[in-house]
Amino acid sequence: MANGVTIAPAIEALADPTRRAIVEALRAGPSPVGALAGPLPVSRPAVSQHLRVLTDAGLVEVTPKGTRRYYRLAPGGVDELRRYLDDLWDDALAAFARAAEAEAQKRKD
Repeated sequence: MANGVTIAPAIEALADPTRRAIVEALRAGPSPVGALAGPLPVSRPAVSQHLRVLTDAGLVEVTPKGTRRYYRLAPGGVDELRRYLDDLWDDALAAFARAAEAEAQKRKD
């Protein structure tokens, strides 16, 4: 990823439904851990651990403000993940097109 982290930690981080819920909540904007923990079925310390995984994966950034720490989506990490998925999608579509063309050629022969 842009910050030197590979794409694998980001994908692994998003494999967890709680972390995906946190990412969804952060789409609305920066938030402290307490606000993120409120609607989740896990404890505040567990949310902090999930945020650590997301931060280590390059998907979330933290900014201290007074006694609080605000978390937000990391534009670089999310953009890098999007580029990876776009490339994966392009490759899948190209493979599908090749397979369709090969099948059409078989039918002609």
